[in-house]
Amino acid sequence: MAQLSSCALPHSPTEGGILIRFGVHSGQQYRSFSEGLELWQRAEELGYDWVSLFDHYRPQLGGPQGPCFDGPTLLSALAARTDSIRCAMLVSTMTWRHPALAAAMAATIDHVSDGRLEFGLGAGGFDFGYEQYGIDFPAPQDRLDMLEESCHVMRSLWTEECTTFDGKHFTLRDARLEPKPVQPHLPLVIGGGGEKRMLGIVAKHADVWNMLVTDEGVYRRKLDIIARHCSENGRDPGEIRPSITFRAVLAETEWEAERRRRERLQILPPDSPDLSEYLTFGTPDQCVADLLPYLRLGVRDFLIGFRPPVDWRTMELFAGHVAPALRAADSAEVPR
Repeated sequence: MAQLSSCALPHSPTEGGILIRFGVHSGQQYRSFSEGLELWQRAEELGYDWVSLFDHYRPQLGGPQGPCFDGPTLLSALAARTDSIRCAMLVSTMTWRHPALAAAMAATIDHVSDGRLEFGLGAGGFDFGYEQYGIDFPAPQDRLDMLEESCHVMRSLWTEECTTFDGKHFTLRDARLEPKPVQPHLPLVIGGGGEKRMLGIVAKHADVWNMLVTDEGVYRRKLDIIARHCSENGRDPGEIRPSITFRAVLAETEWEAERRRRERLQILPPDSPDLSEYLTFGTPDQCVADLLPYLRLGVRDFLIGFRPPVDWRTMELFAGHVAPALRAADSAEVPR
């Protein structure tokens, strides 16, 4: 099988160094800025490589009345209060703003972070904000068209002196963006796993491809589809860095892990949309065993998601035990 190979990097996909990265997908469903800041700074102290927000306003996970800060402005503030960790948006959608505005926003945050931004794009999903705020939510095909046009527009604005673009949804005339991002090639993350159209967009435009954890066989098939699209577009699939987002509840012993699992399930309603994202309820060794198959498939970024109240013990155990074990396995050249 043609697989997506790794891009070596210490933090950024465009530089040499560490082969795999570990991150926290923090979201922004907090009631105070200090809650989010504590998580980000703690992630940096624990040695995580990446921390990210999403770009929703009234996400389904929090319900129609739940708290949720604006993603881009919060990302800029948190980037200014951290030093080395990669700062990411996972992911934005052009249903909220024009891609030229998103490109300018991203370039600004890249300066605020001194070149630590990784900007994610997606086709957009359910959000109570569309109905509450009266914002149009286009049909899936239109959103995919908007995504593909946005990839062209944003990359051009980031790299070219002048951009003219004629698309179905967006039109630019002699458009300029200054200052350019700090990074000569600002990493573009594309999130999604749709096999009919999305993975073709990934193959054309993504530096990093992210999706929620799924069955190994399904994930392998999607890698094959991306590799096929890359071949059709004359692109090396090794230029795309596979990434998964998942959740876990960890404890030192199986007994404690079972107790913590029951506590977590009491917090989550039976129909919670994030239940399927939990990969492990167990010990760090069990989490390593659950993630090794994805490492062997070529996953380079492992992003663990948290929601308030933050599970600090899982965050510490993942950084202190799971990440080192997977780094060691990767260094031992686990077959992929």
